[in-house]
Amino acid sequence: MYYVKKRLEISAAHRLDLPYESKCTNLHGHNWIITVECKAKNLNESGMVVDFTVIKRMVAERLDHAVLNDVLPFNPTAENIARWIVDSIPECFRCEVQESEGNVAAYEED
Repeated sequence: MYYVKKRLEISAAHRLDLPYESKCTNLHGHNWIITVECKAKNLNESGMVVDFTVIKRMVAERLDHAVLNDVLPFNPTAENIARWIVDSIPECFRCEVQESEGNVAAYEED
């Protein structure tokens, strides 16, 4: 099995839809660190699991300097973002989304 990992840093804002009172329901921003992990049994025709540029295009070009509520069709929690990335990149099996120091969410396929 071949594995690759791409770490991205983006700046983006969001507000969360929560059933309780929280400052996070207000629009606020983070400098996010997103780690995308991909795997493949066989390399593609270019000798790669997936081109790192594809990962960057799928994630950073969509989310960097965006209001996540405007570009994602769900409540943009770190957990939901991690799941969306895994579902969006066919080779991706795990994603970590760090929204601030000490706050990391991950999603991994079974």
